[in-house]
Amino acid sequence: MSGHSKWHNIRVKKGAADAQRGKIFTRHGHLITIAARKGGDPSMNSALKFAIDNARKENVPSANIERAIKRGTGELKETVEFSEIVYEGRGPSGIAVIVECLTDNKNRTFTNIRTAFNKKGGALGNSGTVMWMFDKKGMIEARAKNGKTDELELLAIDAGADDIVVDGDKVVIYTPLNQLHQVAGALQAKGVEVEKAEVVMKPKDTVKIEDPKKAKSAIEFIETLEEDQDVTNVYSNFDIPEETLKKMA
Repeated sequence: MSGHSKWHNIRVKKGAADAQRGKIFTRHGHLITIAARKGGDPSMNSALKFAIDNARKENVPSANIERAIKRGTGELKETVEFSEIVYEGRGPSGIAVIVECLTDNKNRTFTNIRTAFNKKGGALGNSGTVMWMFDKKGMIEARAKNGKTDELELLAIDAGADDIVVDGDKVVIYTPLNQLHQVAGALQAKGVEVEKAEVVMKPKDTVKIEDPKKAKSAIEFIETLEEDQDVTNVYSNFDIPEETLKKMA
């Protein structure tokens, strides 16, 4: 989920539990499959290269990665066909939400997503309901050497970044959509540790939620969506201040 880095810190802490349930492995498998549809050779398909890199950094087994690539290229003959679907709507406190899915059963996925919206105080909308509130961007997460974020920022700007967010020694770099892999490659060539490079929906503006109860409702809603087996990404536009997170803790 993008748009609120403070919440991202919470998600990192719960990552191990997600991996135990296989959710992270499944998500990366889906993303690799999508990327592999444009070619199964990572040296010729930069999107696939970074999808594989992202998966390996979260300990996805090599066998899973190979199977996902073959599924994307069509080498793995399966009886099911996967489709990409995007849902839009409003969640608790009126937050805007985009849900990206990869599914072999559109009816099942629609029912699950609609149920999640209804049960958590949201409302599923039509195509275009909230999409206009987001920009499709490239996003790179990189680690600054010795905490020198200023140097990393300058390198990112020189490489073509158009927005940068610093969170401790981690730097989140946003790029024009068609320059994601070019910028990531340029940073790696300079010795920068690129932890993740992917396409995201970045909110144009964020909605601050300061009430702990409302913040908890928003988080639980997003988690419910993310736990669905067909969901690959969830994006929203809310931001929870540090003070509110401390009260929740």
